[in-house]
Amino acid sequence: MAEDLQALKNKVLEKTQLVFIICDPSKPDNPIIYANQGFSRLTGYENEEIIGKNCRFLQGEDTDPETVETIRKAIKNKEPVSVELLNYRKDGTSFWNLLHIDPIYLEDEEQFYFVGIQKDITAYKKAEQKLEEYNNEIDLLSTPIVPVKSDVSVLPLIGNIDERRMNVIVERILPELNNTSVDTLIVDLSGFQDIDETATGSIFRLADLLKLKGIEMILTGITPKIAIRASGLDIDLSALKTYGSVKQALDTLDSVKES
Repeated sequence: MAEDLQALKNKVLEKTQLVFIICDPSKPDNPIIYANQGFSRLTGYENEEIIGKNCRFLQGEDTDPETVETIRKAIKNKEPVSVELLNYRKDGTSFWNLLHIDPIYLEDEEQFYFVGIQKDITAYKKAEQKLEEYNNEIDLLSTPIVPVKSDVSVLPLIGNIDERRMNVIVERILPELNNTSVDTLIVDLSGFQDIDETATGSIFRLADLLKLKGIEMILTGITPKIAIRASGLDIDLSALKTYGSVKQALDTLDSVKES
């Protein structure tokens, strides 16, 4: 009965959709001593090409060395580890591997084995990349720098502003302004729907960063709500040039140049 049960277990392990291998660290180079059919289906390698080799043969040109080092340290310390790793099939195509390694200690043998469970998450990673690209595109569209004069540009901020979006704005506009002859940036807040306190503070700190680059920041369209929040954050609006609208700011700049 015990033999029949073991045979059933072996068949279940072999036929399962789970992809896994077993490595023996007591042997030189910690080789694979067992790989189920799922591993062959995933990687394209036949069983005889797998057994006796270290699983690093799945690594390739774009495999992250830091992730590999994380795995190495975990194995050295006999600790479990989970990573996302770019691996390569036999035909050279890459796939994202969600790899979990567990050290298993067999008392009757008095030694450790490592079980590596793997899952192809390529579709998920591609979807994640597309989402990131989409979000980046949205960020670019939502923070346009509009040149209105040779030395004046307008940054209209529209919609809801949180800390993440404010960081994106700062990271994007500062390098872009480096490549222009802009002396004045008008930040128009009239399109705000809502803004959190952290972002409110960041907007006014942006003036200091621009000043270091020799660019003056002018604020337009400040609502009572933003003014109240600025006051609550001990931000002195009087330290900045503010106007009710972009037109008022431009008219003032023109009159100053003419005088």
